[in-house]
Amino acid sequence: MKTANLAIVFTDIQGFSERTSRQTLEENQRLLRVHGDLLIPIFRSFGGRIIKSIGDAFLVTFESPTQAVLSGMAIQDRLWSYNRSAPDAERLDVRVAINVGEVRLESQDVFGEPVNIAARVESIAEAGEVFFTEAVYLAMNKAEVPSREVGTFELKGIPGKIRVFRVPRAPYRVETPAPEQARAEPPASPEQPPFGNLALSRVPEVALTPPSHVAERLVRGTRTALLAVKSPRAWPLPPRVLALGGAALALVLVVGLGLLLRGSPVASAITFVAEAPTPREKGERAEAARRLIAEQDAGPGEREWWTGQLEEALDRPREAIRHYTAAAKAGETQAPARLVELLGDKGCTARVEAAEALGALKWRPARSALETLAKEGGPGDSRGLFGCNSRGAAEDALKRLGR
Repeated sequence: MKTANLAIVFTDIQGFSERTSRQTLEENQRLLRVHGDLLIPIFRSFGGRIIKSIGDAFLVTFESPTQAVLSGMAIQDRLWSYNRSAPDAERLDVRVAINVGEVRLESQDVFGEPVNIAARVESIAEAGEVFFTEAVYLAMNKAEVPSREVGTFELKGIPGKIRVFRVPRAPYRVETPAPEQARAEPPASPEQPPFGNLALSRVPEVALTPPSHVAERLVRGTRTALLAVKSPRAWPLPPRVLALGGAALALVLVVGLGLLLRGSPVASAITFVAEAPTPREKGERAEAARRLIAEQDAGPGEREWWTGQLEEALDRPREAIRHYTAAAKAGETQAPARLVELLGDKGCTARVEAAEALGALKWRPARSALETLAKEGGPGDSRGLFGCNSRGAAEDALKRLGR
């Protein structure tokens, strides 16, 4: 039996069951798609692994309790922005609950008391809030996440009492609050995100579908995905490490906007692959997506681009880089910008190959990101003879660009 110590995150939409009786099946499906479009990129940006999605609920695991809480804060701030322009019938008010502990890993699922406790805490959480247990409070980095105690609760089916905390509303200084500070929490402001974008600001803008476009899609009933703008394998980085350079960032934003407005059945198929609950279903969906890509009236560059995105949905960044390189050589302008993003992949080998590809392509807008990687490196870097050295690969790529 395999076990792991993980942070468990549950989310659901408040009042969704009641809404299903008032809306058509198509309206419910569109709402759930928008819900996924808003939340899934954030889970992935903070290193979350989506275990399952049942109706309006997500179960997601994180290796870091701090990243789990930050993802909840980012979700609530993003939904606040979306709800400001959404009609009342299309609002999304979500509850977030987090616990941490040792769980059993079985067949792409997680089991154990920590999961049960997280589910029970979700039942007492309030919409727009991020609730978490004392176990999370003790394990997380309190220099990054503010907290307030909610109280101690007896939860159904859980022995003993559970002490529950929440993230207070902004503005605040990020520190462990003294008892007298708990009384000084400012009232919520309708003009300010509930958590001041403290966590959402860590997610590159190109990883997020702008809420205004999501709202337009909900009204139109269309489905768009920009899956590969932010890798689900990327590790949390400070903003300076994610800097692409002015030209590269502008290109990514323009490309992303074009995809959002254009829409694509291929993008929907790739998102469907990424959301598959089991490896078998993922493989079956991937085959269908490959057939759809082959059927498109598109040039070789665009086909390579879509295939690269599909490989990322299958969590195969090395294969994705090979297709992105081919796409760039065929004139697909999105591909080199995506290679720049992959310089932030948490896998050292993927960073090395992305750097080598950009050096071979001599794509000068990558200079800023390559310089950052050459200076700071990343997870798994080693200068040893047989180690992985993405820092050195970035230095070599810069030489090819002409320093």
